[in-house]
Amino acid sequence: MTGEPHAPDEDASRAPGAASYAHGTSATALLGDTIGADLDRTAARWPDREALVDAPTGRRWTYRRFVEDVDRLALALLASDVRKGDRVGIWAVNCAEWVLVQYATARVGAVMVNINPAYRTHEVGFVLEQAGVSLLFASLSHRTSDYRAMVDEVRPACPRLRETVYIGDPGWEAFLRRGTSRARDELLARGSELSCDDPVNIQYTSGTTGFPKGATLSHHNILNNGYFVGESLAYSEQDRICVPVPFYHCFGMVMGNLAATSHGACIVVPAPSFDPRATLEAVQRERCTSLYGVPTMFIAELNLPDFADHDLSSLRTGIMAGSPCPVEVMKRVVSEMNMAEVSICYGMTETSPVSTQTRREDDLEHRTATVGRVLPHIEVKVVDPVDGVTRPRGVPGELCTRGYSVMLGYWDEPGKTAEVIDAGRWMHTGDLAVMREDGYVEIVGRIKDMIIRGGENVYPREIEEFLYGHPGIRDVQVVGVPHEKYGEEVLACVIPGDAAHPPTLEELRAYCEGRLAHYKIPSRLRIMDAFPMTVSGKVRKVELREQHAR
Repeated sequence: MTGEPHAPDEDASRAPGAASYAHGTSATALLGDTIGADLDRTAARWPDREALVDAPTGRRWTYRRFVEDVDRLALALLASDVRKGDRVGIWAVNCAEWVLVQYATARVGAVMVNINPAYRTHEVGFVLEQAGVSLLFASLSHRTSDYRAMVDEVRPACPRLRETVYIGDPGWEAFLRRGTSRARDELLARGSELSCDDPVNIQYTSGTTGFPKGATLSHHNILNNGYFVGESLAYSEQDRICVPVPFYHCFGMVMGNLAATSHGACIVVPAPSFDPRATLEAVQRERCTSLYGVPTMFIAELNLPDFADHDLSSLRTGIMAGSPCPVEVMKRVVSEMNMAEVSICYGMTETSPVSTQTRREDDLEHRTATVGRVLPHIEVKVVDPVDGVTRPRGVPGELCTRGYSVMLGYWDEPGKTAEVIDAGRWMHTGDLAVMREDGYVEIVGRIKDMIIRGGENVYPREIEEFLYGHPGIRDVQVVGVPHEKYGEEVLACVIPGDAAHPPTLEELRAYCEGRLAHYKIPSRLRIMDAFPMTVSGKVRKVELREQHAR
């Protein structure tokens, strides 16, 4: 399989002032399979090609062995009474076992629940209970995180969690041995009960109302998105994709893993979490052809003192996403990392994730000033945020997307689903965008107050709800302000309960430590007497941002 050349959308030649609407046409049909069926087809075609390399441990899987180990884990899930639709959590750093869990849960029709390994007790307890997770796979530890201790702490509040299996613990092998009592015919029978429209994955996005929402994605959603992202990059069985971005996010598990397995390519895991040197060493050693990352990752790699000592001549392409790419960084990625065909992607978890993408032949300006054009089989439009009418091209408005990629909904929250998916099945992204005359899209702002810190989406409301519990805080507003390295950082504007003894930044950070993910913890604090308000009594967050950006 190779990527077909995609012509600009059919509306690109229309007269100035045409509607900001584009539809990605394609001669390549959507895949109608489950993830398990697609993996079987790939393995049958390229059984001896490498499917997965875990660089830190040196372990390798051909597609034949990969399917065998996926099925071994899937049979263990059946033996553990995991039924179609049951939620199985994965709270782990990047490793080969993460990938095996992804495909084994899909094989048996379970719904894998991704849990950010940076989460702490406050967050993981909510996710386990909200999703109704019955079986959890977890890392033992990573850096300062003791996952077993945190699970033990939240377990009493999660009565539906009946078992936790720790990766790297003897319990992992013991769990796998359960499957030896089951016949593979049972796995085939389970597969025959599955539809590509079944839910297969829940990914939690930070909520504007205080808690994360579980975007529920189907086989059809994420398999096709991974496939068409790979098509745009011209992936084939010859490609080897270095994936330093986290698997818990769509960037890793869809744009990385599913793009690879749907094309017979190899997934290379460079490290449990991002390490710039380990990433470049994996590219060199494994002769990777593609490399992923958010701009800050590429900056960290380029700034290594021994960057020039690494042989990156095997690279040709990759994906940069998460935040805008500075022009100078893109120039260096193309020239010094040999990634002449590097691509920019835009999307959101709720859209599986990619809606627009630059193409291999696009020039530097399009790769740095736009987020590309619509992918095949997807529609995008830019509308007036108030009345929903489609804007003319060149006029800013809210970006909306529709098609196979739009999520099934937020898990167990139909009301919140209806707030973002309208009656026409358009997903309202909350991002302000401009569609150019050639169909390329520029993101110019955010309707919501989302902060993007180093590629991580942070919603202020969630942090505000948590900080309201601090005894020294009467009121709090959280905004993003510019940061040279991370793009944005988290600023907490606080009205103290006792003006004579306001909380310090150190106290605030200590209060959050171990209970909020590190990237959500405020790095700046401003003590205030009052917040700027609108005439209707709403806090003017835009004014807070402008005041403190300086």
